[in-house]
Amino acid sequence: MIEALWTNLDYAASVVLFSIGLYCVITRNNLIKKFMGLNIMETAVFAFIVALGVVEGGDAPIMGADASPPFTNPIPQALILTGIVVAVSTTAIALSLIIRVYRQTGTIEADELREME
Repeated sequence: MIEALWTNLDYAASVVLFSIGLYCVITRNNLIKKFMGLNIMETAVFAFIVALGVVEGGDAPIMGADASPPFTNPIPQALILTGIVVAVSTTAIALSLIIRVYRQTGTIEADELREME
């Protein structure tokens, strides 16, 4: 069991990171803390997808058969780079909306905002 966990440490770290983000989203009332929890969750997904790109025993197409394993597939890395750009953009928009909510209501606590409705 421990050996399997050790060989898949990158997957386990992604799951732990995702769980931390989910905990923040569920338990915090502050909107900024909730959104930072979402950012942690998306970072965990990015790390998981990049970890899936490692192919044991694969050969890099440019280097030939004598390349040293493991070979890393560049497609997931390119997709994650695009995802990171989108994540940074949505983070900027979300934080600006949270600032706008604070200016309008005077609070960014989710339970207080629910009571104002």
